[in-house]
Amino acid sequence: MKTKDLVHIALFAAIVVALGLFPAVELPFSRVPITAQSLGVMLAGSILGWRRGGLALLVFVLLVAIGLPVLPGGRGGLGIFFLPSGGFVLSWPVAAVVVGYLTERLWNRYNLAVALVPNFVGGVLVVYAIGLPFMAAVAGISLEQAFTIMWAFVPGDIAKCVLAALAGVAVRRTHPLLAPVAASGSPRTGTR
Repeated sequence: MKTKDLVHIALFAAIVVALGLFPAVELPFSRVPITAQSLGVMLAGSILGWRRGGLALLVFVLLVAIGLPVLPGGRGGLGIFFLPSGGFVLSWPVAAVVVGYLTERLWNRYNLAVALVPNFVGGVLVVYAIGLPFMAAVAGISLEQAFTIMWAFVPGDIAKCVLAALAGVAVRRTHPLLAPVAASGSPRTGTR
């Protein structure tokens, strides 16, 4: 791994930390807050690709685990992973990998409409697929109740998908960090 890759990984982990400075929105019927940090998950995958984006969010989760106050409200520590929101935080590296993988596969025809797909699949569906069962188990509610609560998160997550797609398309036009994918499915070399 090159120094530039390590800088990008650290930068996007820091972006997710910075997004934690936005106050979380606490819902009266959910013990899982709405945060801006899932936008960072989509941005990392969209801009860095699956390897570096996934590693950036893995670094972030490790920062949470060692107790740094990187979540909204200055929260951190292993206890976070035993709260209803813990599954969502744990899903973020996987979500960034999925967003990045799909972005790389769609890179040759990447535009705003196409960019929405990886962000929605990875940044919303994958996060919900991991976070909702975890929330149901920890909060002692049914999966159906967790699914019902999830609908309060959908409008904000759709907005985050659009913002991440706009940013991904802008970065692709001005300073792409991903290489175009050859017909074989592997990145071409020397085309950055």
